[in-house]
Amino acid sequence: MRRTSFAQWPCSVARTMDLLGDQWTLLVLREAFLGTRRFDRFQADLGIARNTLAERLDRLTEAGVLRRVQYQERPTRHEYALTDMGRDFFPALAAIMRWGDQWLDGGAGAPVVLRHRGCGHATHAVVRCAECDEELRVREVSVEPGPGAGQGGARSVEGV
Repeated sequence: MRRTSFAQWPCSVARTMDLLGDQWTLLVLREAFLGTRRFDRFQADLGIARNTLAERLDRLTEAGVLRRVQYQERPTRHEYALTDMGRDFFPALAAIMRWGDQWLDGGAGAPVVLRHRGCGHATHAVVRCAECDEELRVREVSVEPGPGAGQGGARSVEGV
């Protein structure tokens, strides 16, 4: 069965989900942020089927989230490094972690703690306004059409 592509939708969430929206892709990215670079290590740490991993790594590489770097000539072997585009996804992944820690931990607490190297404190993701630095909350944000909305995609929605 073919999956529906959202790559051309005038919606940043839909386009992002088209690229990253399955559980294995996010887990591959999590491992990359934890320092995993080689295929066999991704496969062993995740317990993912080799063909599934190869497809996810190819998709992330083609999109520019990862880049293949040759580390051995005979036989030719590559590792996968985060690009600037890939590293820029970290705040989103940290926000997903924060949400999971708050709502899905089953009372056990966070399985991983992020520690800010700059100050040494344990931390978590917080989404803030780029202008006034206040924390963004859904009831305090309105959604308006942007320049990429196109025809028929424009609508204004108040936060709930």
